[in-house]
Formats: sequence, structure tokens, C-alpha cells
Amino acid sequence: MEGYYFESCEEMVQKILSMLPENSSVAWGGSESFTESGMLAALQNGNYQLIDRAAAVTAEEKRKLYSRTVMADAYFMSSNAITYDGILLNIDGSGNRLACLMHGPKEVFVIVGMNKFTKTVEAGIERIRNLASPANVQRLNRKTPCHETGLCADCFSPDCICSHLVVTRRSLLPGRIKVFMVAENLGY
Repeated sequence: MEGYYFESCEEMVQKILSMLPENSSVAWGGSESFTESGMLAALQNGNYQLIDRAAAVTAEEKRKLYSRTVMADAYFMSSNAITYDGILLNIDGSGNRLACLMHGPKEVFVIVGMNKFTKTVEAGIERIRNLASPANVQRLNRKTPCHETGLCADCFSPDCICSHLVVTRRSLLPGRIKVFMVAENLGY
């Protein structure tokens, strides 16, 4: 994986735009960091082929859109936590975001605020379960115990967004995963 550090989101957005050829096909997973950083707006204002998952309504439309997402030139996401030594930690409900991280799109751009850094994998998982996931179920209005208590109950609720936990410590394809760290708080 490649790592980049920026003092501001504006600097980061400009660097990413300089790395992303015009007319590239671009997709993204659910990410508050991606939106808060200004990256989504910059892509919407640029000359790119956007694959917007929100455009799909039916199950068949979602399936077709996802097949385009997997073959995108660039995929944007954040990480739920990252260790100081560069291990990405992510939890997901359906796994579509994590599948794209692991395989598919030509390049993956991971946007991470400094609030997501932890010392260890265990501390990162704790952060995800008791900070990121409860905040996300609040945002998505899911009926889970952590929606009510703000703390993980290790549930199997039908609305649970914690189906898959992926620890990414390297990429087999050099340069495919690019991690953009910003000296700001982004997302949950």
C-alpha cells in the first residue's frame, strides 16, 4: 500500500485529482469521510464517469451497478480504523465495500482522518464496535442494540451492519491501495 499525509482535506483532494485521469470510472462505498473531505463534490464537479450507488432502486439495478463498481478505474472509501503501523480495519454489513477493497477496482483510494488511528488491531476493533458502528447505525436508523445503547452488544440483529470484519495489512498488487491520511477528524 502507498501512504500519503496531508495537513488539510483541500490539499488531499488536489493531490488525488492530480492522480486520477479525466474520464476515469469512479465508484465509492458508504463513507462520511469521503463526503466530509470534499472529495465527492470535487468528483461531481469534474470530468469523471461516476458510478453512484444511490442511483439504483431495485435489486436488479443494484446488482448491475455493483458489477460496474467492481470494474471501476477508481474506488473511494474510508477505513473504520487504522493502526499506526498501517493496518486497515473495516467492518461491513453486506461486504460490498470490503470486496472492492480486496479485489476488483483498478485502484482503491482510502481517505482516513487522524481520529481513526489506534495503536493496535485490538484497539481498532474496539473503536469500530463501540464508536464507528453505533454512529453508523444511528445515521442509517438501524434497529440494533448499539443504536439504543451506543455500545456493541455483539448482536445478530437483522439490521446489524457488522457482518464482515476485514484486516488489511498489505496489497498483493503494488500501488493498488492508496491511503490518504489527513490531519483532521473525518467520519466516525
